[in-house]
Amino acid sequence: MYAIGMQLFTSSMQSWFWGMIVCDPDIMMGKPVISGTRITVELILEKLADGKSYDDLITAHPQLTHQSIAVVLKYAAENFCPLIT
Repeated sequence: MYAIGMQLFTSSMQSWFWGMIVCDPDIMMGKPVISGTRITVELILEKLADGKSYDDLITAHPQLTHQSIAVVLKYAAENFCPLIT
């Protein structure tokens, strides 16, 4: 993982992921969020773990899309799971 400005990237992320997850110390204490929102990766993961669907999340937070939720899952997999080689 590396940072460009306040945007986090991993070397295997596809270009459409770039810029969708950002960290800014002035937004939500620097936690990773969906770009342009104050919706944290942590919140989305907690809601999904509680059994909420993509559509439930989008209804509660209309600025989310199916793609942005998928990016959160990819971000979590890339950053929180150990690599298996």
